[in-house]
Amino acid sequence: MRYGMNPQQAAAEAAPIHPGRPPLKVLAGTPSYINWLDALNAWQLVREAAAVLGVPAATSFKHVSPAGAALAGPVDEAVARLHGVDPATVGPLTSAYLRARDGDPKSSYGDFAAVSHEVDAELAELLGRVVCDGIVAPGYAPGVAGTLSRKKSGTFLVMEADPDFTAPAAESREVFGLRLSQERDPVPVSDELIADVVSGEVPAASRRDLLLGLVVLRRTQSNAVCYLKDGMALGIGAGQQSRVDCTRLAGAKTDTWWLRRHPLVRDLAFRTGIRRQERINWQIRLVEGDLTADELDRCRDALGGEPPELDAALRTEWLGRLTGVSFVSDGSLPFRDNVDHARRHGVTCIAEPGGSIRSDEVAEACRAHGIALARTGLRLFHH
Repeated sequence: MRYGMNPQQAAAEAAPIHPGRPPLKVLAGTPSYINWLDALNAWQLVREAAAVLGVPAATSFKHVSPAGAALAGPVDEAVARLHGVDPATVGPLTSAYLRARDGDPKSSYGDFAAVSHEVDAELAELLGRVVCDGIVAPGYAPGVAGTLSRKKSGTFLVMEADPDFTAPAAESREVFGLRLSQERDPVPVSDELIADVVSGEVPAASRRDLLLGLVVLRRTQSNAVCYLKDGMALGIGAGQQSRVDCTRLAGAKTDTWWLRRHPLVRDLAFRTGIRRQERINWQIRLVEGDLTADELDRCRDALGGEPPELDAALRTEWLGRLTGVSFVSDGSLPFRDNVDHARRHGVTCIAEPGGSIRSDEVAEACRAHGIALARTGLRLFHH
């Protein structure tokens, strides 16, 4: 390894449990400790998502949690315009990664990518144009790995996963002189997990999103929740001590994703020379609506004029159009406030384990808001 979690921590090694059969191998670059964690978790996410849902999947990882995840699907005008792609011809694997990266494009800056299928020349060309630190995939088209290895002056990480690798039944880690061991989570994600619908009905499109959400949260630092629509994660809340804080944080990301599609934001005309990530960051800051005086001056310079005003009335009207969003929680919803907040972000379906002392109140809140509720009976904490 290049180093441990931090540069001041001298690295030891990443050694396979079964010699000669590692789950991943390095084709280019030198991973750090966190790079390994990102690659291992991200690969498991996309492999499971593709297996469960039957289409290519991608994720954008940062600090051992997904910033975004998506299945192959339509690339909308907002994404196509920013990345200079033709939505009518973009390939399925590239579409999956573009959609994954667009869920939280601010956080995806400098991400670690993972895809479920062989990387083709189209995806490699896109990766060459975005700020990304590495990728893991089950294979690479001829010449693609070599092309990617030259990115970032040769420091870009190219890792290949063994798609047939089966993890041991038990897993362990050492912390402060103590080895902790447990059984690897053996429960597969399947339709059976969302068969117990206690409120409303779950349409087929939402069922797909709920299954994707369960796969995503299995690889997200707990506490965690995820908002999803049309086969992509719109907002992921990870690692918060309070579940409702996760719900509110991920809900704010979902609102930002949707507001970036408002014509006033989507059609912003930037001066020549303003880079893609700067355009994305200004879109987000305008949506957030709390520019400082210094930021306002720099935004005027980036636009060559006054930025548009997305006032409260415009926001409310536009946000009211967002519906058909699914919401998944890795643990039981302890209070109905999670449902009350989720409905503000277009949620019409929820999947959560159930079993809390207030689960009846959670179900009643779903009925009151017209939200379908599926109880999975499965906690998916990940640390």
